Amino acid sequence: MAKKRGQGEGSIFKRKDGLWAAQMTVQGKHVSKYFKSQSECREWLRKIRTQVDDGLTFAMAQTSVNVFLTEWLILNETSVRPKTSDQYRQIVRQHIVPDLGMIKLKDLNPRQIQALYSRKMESGTSARTVILIHAVLRRALNHALKLGMIGRNPALAVIRPKFKRKEMKTLSDIQVRTLLSFSKGDRFEVLFWLAVTTGLRQGELVGLKWSDVDWTNRRLRIQRQLQRLRGGLAFSEPKSAAGRRVIALGVTTIEKLRKHQSLQVSDIKAAGKFWKEHDMIFPSSTGTPMDPSNLYHNFKKLLITAGLPDVRFHDLRHTAATLMLQQGVHPKVVQERLGHSDISMTLNTYSHVLPGMQDEAAGKLDELLTPINVSNDLKKLEERNPLYNPPREKFF
Repeated sequence: MAKKRGQGEGSIFKRKDGLWAAQMTVQGKHVSKYFKSQSECREWLRKIRTQVDDGLTFAMAQTSVNVFLTEWLILNETSVRPKTSDQYRQIVRQHIVPDLGMIKLKDLNPRQIQALYSRKMESGTSARTVILIHAVLRRALNHALKLGMIGRNPALAVIRPKFKRKEMKTLSDIQVRTLLSFSKGDRFEVLFWLAVTTGLRQGELVGLKWSDVDWTNRRLRIQRQLQRLRGGLAFSEPKSAAGRRVIALGVTTIEKLRKHQSLQVSDIKAAGKFWKEHDMIFPSSTGTPMDPSNLYHNFKKLLITAGLPDVRFHDLRHTAATLMLQQGVHPKVVQERLGHSDISMTLNTYSHVLPGMQDEAAGKLDELLTPINVSNDLKKLEERNPLYNPPREKFF
């Protein structure tokens, strides 16, 4: 028999199958939920009453996680970068909706989310992917909280896995010279040179245009990056405001770019009517933006040919930063060339270089501040020249 409650408080009763039912009216429509205990029913009713007070409607109460996330992804497109939006969609489609999609948003709880993370980890999903799942859920549910669709964000009460950074691999200066030597004559020769001398990201390199080069002042403007999105290749803004930067180029780099430009003229003539001018420094064989996958395959083949370790293309960026720091370039300059938003990010990422630099600094300070013992030199001068009368200290 139903337990009578006041208007708007809802009701609780035990069913014939032993389950407890909780019911409440929202905008004239009944909303119900079944539990194993009476206390769970009371807690559910308390949560629903709070949500109603915060503006929950019947339509909201019936909204599933799947429907809500679908709508949220559309709204979210305008506030994040295209690559991030694509990543969110993939996470929702592949990892969240199959497990949690049919649950009503108002009923989603931390236990269900924590169980999802556990299943993913047990099935071999990487910790990084689970962390991304957590980030998407947390952000989406924060939006639901603002709309009054939930009383609290259940993603904030779960434990996410810890992120383990992949071991950074860098090439030594000798290995870099080997790489550049074996790349001579390759269509990517200058691109590899820029990668290890500037630390540009792969997307920034393949997104460069000739109009970005200031030949007179030997400067290069980083204004875009090329990425593969749902609709194919597309230009996008740099990763952050600091990513939009101007970096200095050496004389040798300018000479290599001029030679590369002259060789490109030959490519244009060879392509004839098939050439499509996009002003790209590193275009495809027909002048269009180059698919980064072509660069990836070429790079991997080059490593094998040169007998070098199997590193990622992104590790050339790490190599450039490490070499700069080892050559005494100030970390602030390295930060600006890499496009890091904060110098602490540079120092934290390349802390492995700092111990050797600290030893060098300690040695130099010892040399600078240690008193010079000249007594033996003065004694030798006196022995050779008895008339030598060195100045004596006067005490007053």
